[in-house]
Amino acid sequence: MEEANQNILFMQLIIQNQQIAMMAMGKVKNPVSDKIERNLEHAKIYIDTLDMLVAKTKGNLSEYEEKFLTETLKELKLNYVDEVDKDKNKGDETVEEKEDEKAAEKTNKNSDEKK
Repeated sequence: MEEANQNILFMQLIIQNQQIAMMAMGKVKNPVSDKIERNLEHAKIYIDTLDMLVAKTKGNLSEYEEKFLTETLKELKLNYVDEVDKDKNKGDETVEEKEDEKAAEKTNKNSDEKK
């Protein structure tokens, strides 16, 4: 296989993993289902795959390929952390909402008992 073809296929591999990871994070609509779908476990698999690619190709890439791969990976990791933080914040809000509901129920129960 010619080197030019190998370079194109390598770049396509990076882009393919990037796009699938972005879809799994809910950042891009899935073209098959035409819906935004989130599965952070799947996103992490594709991010980890690119991370492995960085380790396995170290010293074998052109400057452009190495920069493209590392910048793509950095972007994905930042987006992943953002999505994980959204889930944590959503979880905190849910806990606070439940505590507020319990407090409201207790207040209502106490006011009913006084009547």
